[in-house]
Amino acid sequence: MSADTEHWRKTRNLTIAHLLVWFVFAFLIHWFAHDINNIRFLGWPLGYYMAAQGSLAVFVVQLFLFSRQQHAIDVKYGVHEEDEV
Repeated sequence: MSADTEHWRKTRNLTIAHLLVWFVFAFLIHWFAHDINNIRFLGWPLGYYMAAQGSLAVFVVQLFLFSRQQHAIDVKYGVHEEDEV
């Protein structure tokens, strides 16, 4: 398998994994918010907390993780952009 093919396979898999996490926190958590409100987190019902704060925090962390992971893939296959100073 060529390096280009392997690079795009890893990039695709990383993208799919992050989209799955996004889907869980954007839709599934909110869909089942009523059911998970019996669980408390920091004194608030978990469904409310995830809708108001938790999902947004997960998205921000996910953005930084995706960027680092994609950069590592790009460096491994020699297609990264050089840092300008």
